[in-house]
Amino acid sequence: MRKLLFISSCLLAFTLQAQYPSYNINLVGNIAPENTNNWYAQNTKYAGCYGWHNPVDNKEYAILGTTKGNYFIEITDPANPVVRDYLPGRAQNSLWREMKTYQNYAYLVSDDNGNRLQIVDMSYLPDSVHEVSIPLIFGTCHTVFVEGNKLYCGGLKLAGSPSFTTSMAVYDLTNPESPVLIRTLNEDYPSIGYVHDMFVKNDTVYASTGNPGLYIFKFNGNNTFSMLASYSNYLQAGYNHSSYITPDSKTLVFCDEVPTGLSAKVLDVSDFGNLTLTDTIVSHPGATAHNPYVTNDYHAIISYYQDGIYIYDISNPATAVLTGFFDTDFLHGDNDNYGSSFAYQGCWGAYPYLPSGILLASDMQNGLFMLDMSAALGIKPTTQGNFIKLFPNPSSDLLNLVVSNEEKGVLHMVIYDITGKKIKETEINKTESVMNFGMDISDIAAGSYVIKLSGVIQSYSTKLVITK
Repeated sequence: MRKLLFISSCLLAFTLQAQYPSYNINLVGNIAPENTNNWYAQNTKYAGCYGWHNPVDNKEYAILGTTKGNYFIEITDPANPVVRDYLPGRAQNSLWREMKTYQNYAYLVSDDNGNRLQIVDMSYLPDSVHEVSIPLIFGTCHTVFVEGNKLYCGGLKLAGSPSFTTSMAVYDLTNPESPVLIRTLNEDYPSIGYVHDMFVKNDTVYASTGNPGLYIFKFNGNNTFSMLASYSNYLQAGYNHSSYITPDSKTLVFCDEVPTGLSAKVLDVSDFGNLTLTDTIVSHPGATAHNPYVTNDYHAIISYYQDGIYIYDISNPATAVLTGFFDTDFLHGDNDNYGSSFAYQGCWGAYPYLPSGILLASDMQNGLFMLDMSAALGIKPTTQGNFIKLFPNPSSDLLNLVVSNEEKGVLHMVIYDITGKKIKETEINKTESVMNFGMDISDIAAGSYVIKLSGVIQSYSTKLVITK
């Protein structure tokens, strides 16, 4: 459920909000725990961020990568974030840090020399986190992606061979504390020199390989890769950095990081034999689109160097429509003055998939931001009392709903897992002002989910816990 803040929190957010240019995105909280700059870029302290929801106690956390390591920050009350623990990296003075989660584990990587994979058990939070003691699985790595029980790793040095790098590798997470190497991309495609980042859905890998462009692979049931498509020499082609796909798997949004000022791209990938550019996205001339994300309601969220967070409605992939922005550095003002000194300034990454709906954003100089993006997503504030009652919650087999407001017609209900994957959906033909409805959830595995109900007038989402 999108949280309704207390009046005191709103007043604090309003005071802070005045410092930052914004539209339809409101500042809820900010925390900047690091005090050491990076040697590589002046005043750069922070890198990637990620979110984690603990289904046991319903608390939410942010993982924030910094020059020296990673902070684990509780943001259950996003207006009052609290550092719960800090884990130093294997090497410090690192500009790049990225992370992903699987179950209650976090996988932390960096491709600066001397770093290596760190696995962290977060189940002890809010007290602390525990680093899992493991042998060297792999050394430096630029980024990781988790799909199902597989860990995809881009641009890494393999264990036992410090001089041997591979473009991409896949590890089995059946034992989350001891990933097992399944396959490297070089075994099937040695010509691919490097994978900078990847998005994976249903074992289809959208691999950003830098200057060579975008490559799409299938990781097959026999644990080999096959190439499905490639895309290069496109409009404003640069260093193909990262991508994210829409829920229907038909549209891919990707960013080119270098040189500065290139547009983000909207690509039709419904036919791998005919990849088609449908639109380009530019926030301001000179800003660098760094990392894209796509929500279940077809909004693209892009983190920009210099420009902060921009949100676009891409439900029509031929016409991206700006619906909100928030500049994470108020010094940028109207965002019209750029130069070489801005190369590593502004927003690095974001995480928009927490059950609360809070958007996390990491700024390289200004730390972690907790943002309310409801207006940018077109979500009108609602309360459970006048729109929907859901019980029992937790539930194991049958979910009961009471829908009670002026809404009539067809209501669309979707259940998502915590990664944003659609698990189940149905439609309710609401003909009465008050209507009871039952939904069979016996076929859904135990865990924490988000249930969203959308009508003509209002949308409502809340957390759902399924037990077995």
